[in-house]
Amino acid sequence: MPPRDTSSPEAVQALHKDEQFDMRFPSYVGFWKRSVPGLDEEPRFDMFDEPHRKRKQQILQDHPEIETLYGYDTNTIWITLTAVCVQMGLAYLFGRVLTDWNWTMVVVAYAIGGSISTQIGIIFHEFTHNLCAATSLQNRWVGNIANIPLVVPLAQSFRRYHLEHHTYQGVYGYDPDLPLEWEIRLIGNDPVRKFFWLIIYGVMYIGRGLAQQKQLSRWELINWAWTIACDVVLFKVCGIRGMLYLATSVLLGFGLHPGAAHFIQEHYTFRDGQETYSYYGSGNTFWMNIGYHNEHHDFPLVPWTKLPEIKRMAPEHYDNLAFHTSWWEVLYMFVTSSLMAPQSRVVRTLDAHRYARKNLRVPTPGEAKQLAPEKAEFVARIRKAADISMEKARARSIVKAQ
Repeated sequence: MPPRDTSSPEAVQALHKDEQFDMRFPSYVGFWKRSVPGLDEEPRFDMFDEPHRKRKQQILQDHPEIETLYGYDTNTIWITLTAVCVQMGLAYLFGRVLTDWNWTMVVVAYAIGGSISTQIGIIFHEFTHNLCAATSLQNRWVGNIANIPLVVPLAQSFRRYHLEHHTYQGVYGYDPDLPLEWEIRLIGNDPVRKFFWLIIYGVMYIGRGLAQQKQLSRWELINWAWTIACDVVLFKVCGIRGMLYLATSVLLGFGLHPGAAHFIQEHYTFRDGQETYSYYGSGNTFWMNIGYHNEHHDFPLVPWTKLPEIKRMAPEHYDNLAFHTSWWEVLYMFVTSSLMAPQSRVVRTLDAHRYARKNLRVPTPGEAKQLAPEKAEFVARIRKAADISMEKARARSIVKAQ
């Protein structure tokens, strides 16, 4: 997928020849222009590593006190138990009591069940980073318990692939959060296809993990056995209608739902150079601050309850970044805007990621001052190279279309 003329190790080294520092400092916003549907066929290509590890180093130079926020919050366990109990109670209600309330069940599955299902997805996110309890084992079982109302084994697979997303953000073939090539080709920029793609986005998210064809880990097998056992009990207690309510909640919740809009908000490119976006809106109250995504990627060891503190402690590192205030607006823009499509991502090769991570370091405050004149010259050069690469890719697209 990356442009052929810039994807080789030699091209990466030639671009960064004689460089010692990552010139994206201090914001680590890139120098690329976002992929435009109709003009570009592919996501935009970047010649640097993912930005957040270096942003973290840069921010800690100015605000070492942020490390005091590291830890875990056991309140997530109580939220988990509440969410599981509410969903199981509703499954029993529609499975054994309100057995002829069909459309009411669908509405509740979207409004309440879908909201709780996506909240459980965020609990998965917390246990993945060991932010719910003191030990990894305890966190694993928080995930398994949270998995009960979802009826399919997702918790441990999410943990595996989400950690790879952090390690290889934007690395083509390694980041499971990136759309597959056939998704980009099939969906294109058609509003109707984008609408239905969002409806099945949860299914596609699972499919991207399966596409990597990795053998199930021990904890994934435990998750499968646990989920099957729980499903048998749920079926006996709640009946087939109760199971149908739970499945409908999952499908609707992880589709065209505000609780799932963060999947689009987080890394689809709404502005040149910026590949991660936060959401600062009222939805963070119920959905456990999942909107603070720049803050989370910068500091994944901080639990959800303390993510707003990062922005408060280091406002100069976040106030100049673009952000969202409405998840409904995110979904609306993605469907209706001709500038947004599944290709609206930034990708990098593994060679570019590894080379820039290893060879381009974060400057100290003193070094940053000395590098100011050199940075201006570098930015002009790298933007020119990026523009040339973009124009070559667009020319190939035009020739291919003729």
